[in-house]
Amino acid sequence: MEVTAITRNQRMSAFKGRPLARACQGLAASDALKIVEFSPKKAAAILRKTILSAIANARHNHGAANPGSMRVKLSVFDESVRMRRYWPTARGSAHPIARRLCHCKVVLTDEIKEAK
Repeated sequence: MEVTAITRNQRMSAFKGRPLARACQGLAASDALKIVEFSPKKAAAILRKTILSAIANARHNHGAANPGSMRVKLSVFDESVRMRRYWPTARGSAHPIARRLCHCKVVLTDEIKEAK
């Protein structure tokens, strides 16, 4: 069984969240929450929220008995749309600014990871 949770349009660059997402991938959901809990990064709060949502989805929608024992199969930060802004500069011109947003996706599974 695979359970998915997506947090969309968060006001952060995806580049900043990817290292933390890679660190959580392949771990048990409870271990991933421990890693995220002690991280000072803004991405940690977004990833924590998404993992907790995936656990709640497993419990509520799929009837998983112990969703805390599930593993994080996939954890990614993807780019979203960009808010376009302009910074006024000299002589009536303007410089463009791209305010980046991201999506956080977490997939939990109850399958046991096989060693190769």
